[in-house]
Amino acid sequence: MAKEEDFDAFVVARSPALLRTAYLLVGDEGLAEDLLQTALTKSWFAWKRITGEPEPYVRRVLVTTSASWWRRRWTRETPTAELPERRGPAGADGAVELQDLWDAIGRLPRRQRAVVVLRYMEDRTEVETAHLLGCSVGTVKSQCAKALAKLRVDAALQPVTDEGGRS
Repeated sequence: MAKEEDFDAFVVARSPALLRTAYLLVGDEGLAEDLLQTALTKSWFAWKRITGEPEPYVRRVLVTTSASWWRRRWTRETPTAELPERRGPAGADGAVELQDLWDAIGRLPRRQRAVVVLRYMEDRTEVETAHLLGCSVGTVKSQCAKALAKLRVDAALQPVTDEGGRS
């Protein structure tokens, strides 16, 4: 049985890593902070019941809370009167390509995004990812394959030709 002082130490030690995961799940700093705060609050109420290492429990709360928020909100397309400007080719730092990648990951369905974040950004195994998402390893594999297929054909990730268009 964990003590409340242990929870405070856990929050201080693991919040930066958990905030990074929250940001990767929602793609917005403010929402990531809210998501982490909500997950930590839910975890605090269950703290005395958590057996073993608490981080997997808190990460699972992050993922499930993120998914429940997604179901409640419409964040897909917002109609506008004018189309946004297209970005040109990236400079030496590759910031445009990185932003294109984040935009493409943001367009993935929530479950596929969670799998990509946990597998490739968090470097989790398929088994760990399945445990955190509460699904089978086969589901993780299929969601990962679907996500990677969508990323491969995403127009924002296609190479830029010399004329400034996509090839």
